[in-house]
Amino acid sequence: MATDVGQLSAVRATGLVRRFGEHVVLDELNLEIAAGEFVALLGQSGSGKTTLLRALAGLDRDVTGEGTLAVPPKVSVAFQDSRLLPWLRVLDNVVLGLAKGRDVGRAALAEVGLAGRERAWPTQLSGGEQQRVSLARCLVRDPQLLLADEPFGALDALTRTKMHGLLRDLLRRHRPAVLLVTHDVDEAIQLADRVLVLDAGRIVLDRAVDVPQPRSLRDPAFHEFRDLLLSALGATATADGSTR
Repeated sequence: MATDVGQLSAVRATGLVRRFGEHVVLDELNLEIAAGEFVALLGQSGSGKTTLLRALAGLDRDVTGEGTLAVPPKVSVAFQDSRLLPWLRVLDNVVLGLAKGRDVGRAALAEVGLAGRERAWPTQLSGGEQQRVSLARCLVRDPQLLLADEPFGALDALTRTKMHGLLRDLLRRHRPAVLLVTHDVDEAIQLADRVLVLDAGRIVLDRAVDVPQPRSLRDPAFHEFRDLLLSALGATATADGSTR
């Protein structure tokens, strides 16, 4: 069972184990995320990334587990699919389940660049706009911890770059701790303060991103850090920048 943490830490997990039947997915995992820290989580498919995120979100009640897990009381989750309810208008999706007034929802939509779209239906929005609504829905709840499960994975490259900039701006204003699950090594380096690599349910690499800001793909330090992460993931970079 998850418990609350103090102001200095947003997440503290010790000896965390999660099993599906006899299959161990998280294997005595230890993790701490500071308040306001942005952590990216990388790992091959099946390494336990989504299981860890679901544990932090309190969504794995049917999973057998042990160890200790402490998270703040206010947690929001952003998924790859925006998960907007198609029968509700944009503003109603943002404030769904909240006692706050609709003015708070309008302000959140303005923050993500969607002022004036409050009455739109989700199907009238582009994929990038739907993810903006998803971010507004998360941030209107003033989370102390934002969990993001590949929220930009389905977007085209240009829209993804714009969303990265928007996310950075929003986080500077709201300052939640963030755990971003991603398969994109470059995205992890661009956005995070620290990058973790998960393998077979254990963290095999935990490194602060020491690439100076603003981070550029042309910076040799970016490529050195990228190579380090790819090596931990069991991949190598080719001459054209792709991986194998």
